[in-house]
Amino acid sequence: MQFRDRGFLVTGGGSGIGQQVCYAAAAEGARVAVGDLDHERAELTVAEIRRQKGEAHAFRVDVTQPGSVAGFIAAAETSLGRIDVLVNSAGIREIVSVLDLSFEEWRRVIDVNLSGTFLTSQAFARRLVQQGKTGQIVNLASTLGLMAAPNRAAYTASKHGVVGLTREMALELGERGIRVNAVAPGVVRTPLTERYFQDPAYAQAIRDIHALGRWAEPQEIARAILFLADEANGFVTGAVLTVDGGWTIGKKM
Repeated sequence: MQFRDRGFLVTGGGSGIGQQVCYAAAAEGARVAVGDLDHERAELTVAEIRRQKGEAHAFRVDVTQPGSVAGFIAAAETSLGRIDVLVNSAGIREIVSVLDLSFEEWRRVIDVNLSGTFLTSQAFARRLVQQGKTGQIVNLASTLGLMAAPNRAAYTASKHGVVGLTREMALELGERGIRVNAVAPGVVRTPLTERYFQDPAYAQAIRDIHALGRWAEPQEIARAILFLADEANGFVTGAVLTVDGGWTIGKKM
């Protein structure tokens, strides 16, 4: 198995892409720490993994709080016996004009998406360095970490920040044997985006912006994340893997 007995930590593991990463990693033999602000959702992910005879443990973590993050890393290591891979999947977004975006909402999105990625990565990397171990970090960026879209100023800024942070951490941590990469998905159907698909016209517009004529399912992004986390791909670091069905390659006229 691809990740047999590896300690796999996932934030935002209670739903969406993060949940599918947990399922995919467990299916490949990983011991999984499912972190989420909603502990009940994390427990549901764990229950499904255990139903499939995998190993998983649930943890409540607020990625915006250093103490909560430190506790998550420590508790995960205790439960799993080791830590090898961190996937930063916790994230939120706003849909509001830049003219109407409140500072409170701006700060909330930046805190979760960017500061949360920084805090969790830093705590994880510090622990690996203390142990003299190597490891992998995979961050959730977005196509909006590479371009822009209306009414998402905070989200777009945060994901551009994640791209920059990924490259900076890869540069600094490479000599420690810690690889840092990111995925940049297009539109993915998850609980966070489900409202998009309830309007047929909007759903068709989503199809139209992707060269493949469809949106992604979270399992597809999870497979890309596992690719980046796999030690078989050990010369890949600082990469931002675009998994967007052709959204960013150009516009169909």
